[in-house]
Amino acid sequence: MDKACQQFTDDESLCFARSHEERLPRVVVHFEVQPGATMSWRVDANTELLVQGARVWLTRAASPYDHWLQIGETFRLHRGERVWISADGNVPARLSLTTHPVALQGRLARLLERCSSLGADIFAPRSR
Repeated sequence: MDKACQQFTDDESLCFARSHEERLPRVVVHFEVQPGATMSWRVDANTELLVQGARVWLTRAASPYDHWLQIGETFRLHRGERVWISADGNVPARLSLTTHPVALQGRLARLLERCSSLGADIFAPRSR
């Protein structure tokens, strides 16, 4: 056997190694928000939030909008933003945060990641 396939734990992995963009195993954090409690934190990495157990209210510091997320819904959180979450109803909301770390190399990749986390779209047309 002269060629081997790397094996990863996530389903989206490709069957070949990429030297400049290696996909790492996903990280999943599970937690509960009790009824009437509000949690707040700053997001460390681009993350997907999955709602289970009860409907939740979510708001972000940089957004004027509030979001009501139903059981089974997912919501994308961006690195660097501050979020607040509260459970709606009489039962705790069970939440999962899933992150797919990507090993980025070079200053340009870090700069592009920083710009995207601030909401800047460098490819959007400019107004005149």
